[in-house]
Amino acid sequence: MSGKSDWTLRRLIYWSVGLGLGLVVLTCLQVAAVRFINPPFTAIMLRDRFFSEAPVELGLDWVPLAKISPHLARAVLAAEDQRFYDHRGFDWTEIRIAVTAGRQGRPLRGASTISQQTARTLFLWPGRSWVRKALEAYYTVLLELFWPKNRILEVYLNTAEWGVGLYGAPAAAKKYFDRSATRLTADQAAGLAVILPAPKRRSPSKLTRGTAARKEFVLKQMPLIRLPDWPNH
Repeated sequence: MSGKSDWTLRRLIYWSVGLGLGLVVLTCLQVAAVRFINPPFTAIMLRDRFFSEAPVELGLDWVPLAKISPHLARAVLAAEDQRFYDHRGFDWTEIRIAVTAGRQGRPLRGASTISQQTARTLFLWPGRSWVRKALEAYYTVLLELFWPKNRILEVYLNTAEWGVGLYGAPAAAKKYFDRSATRLTADQAAGLAVILPAPKRRSPSKLTRGTAARKEFVLKQMPLIRLPDWPNH
């Protein structure tokens, strides 16, 4: 009886290890493929397609990084992740600041990087469960391993949510300013960047006093944001 139990346990371990290795290989191939293939839609779009009251079309108006205004790249980095080109997916400085603020009872501040947000938008679902957070960290590591920084930024700008049923910088530029993402001005780019934390409740044309002040901060920070190896226009 003991021998049969040992055999069953070993078989269960082998199957578990095999399944785990298979999932690792599958997700690595998934992330590696998106380095070269532009995704037609994201996991967030798929969720909204079936669970949002507003109609959502599955499709992205993809624009290469070279055709996106560098003003928008600088504005988004100034607002969301100023150390994007210096970290490896996790901004430990911001994480320490957020942890300290939480311990002191101050309002929590976001510490998610562009890499983390891209992983969450592209492959996962919104939520605060530990499972989702662990998967987000895992995919973030894969993104930083397989993609150059400019590819991460390109995917982020083309997939970020900028309003109800509004995904990607090209759609946002057309909706709010009736122009292409290539022709966004610094002021327009800053307006788009500051609504990212709550795009369904905010609009760059109707900023609250607090968001308007945030926009002024972003505009002052933008000239300080470097864009290494930015593709030529």
